[in-house]
Amino acid sequence: MKKLLSFITVFTLLLTSCTGEQGPPGFDGYDGQDGLDGVNFVGQSFERTIHFTSANNYQESIEIPIDVALEETDMVLVYHLRGQLDGFDIWKSLPETIYINSTEQFQYNFEHNYDFVTIFIESHPTFDFNLLLDDERFDQTFRIVVLPVDFVNSSNLDVNNYDDVMQYIQ
Repeated sequence: MKKLLSFITVFTLLLTSCTGEQGPPGFDGYDGQDGLDGVNFVGQSFERTIHFTSANNYQESIEIPIDVALEETDMVLVYHLRGQLDGFDIWKSLPETIYINSTEQFQYNFEHNYDFVTIFIESHPTFDFNLLLDDERFDQTFRIVVLPVDFVNSSNLDVNNYDDVMQYIQ
């Protein structure tokens, strides 16, 4: 009985399907941008080696080069060269905390506006900058990376992973 009822139900649906004139066409949509597979965007980067001293208040302002096309909405990232391993550079994203001993620490950090990136050392107000080694103050190399924010927001890019970011840099 169940088989007969199922057969009649399917047969009834097939016979009562709608036919007739096609309705009016819908509105055309706006042309959009292709997805990430079709987009070639260019991230840009440049490097600077700086010194942190009491004379410059342990900070350095770096002007963004004129040949780096920077938009108001672009994301600016800074990476610190920490050394080499097997011939490859090791980069660490800022802010980066350095522990001097069990009670003292400082950070390499940055801020930026439209024209400049300022990289600085910061810590608590009573921090003794004399604790810093020369290797922590002099000849510090930083890579400044500019990425279109639309791309960063539309992808799974981990901006803290230097190798992932550098895949999209010209």
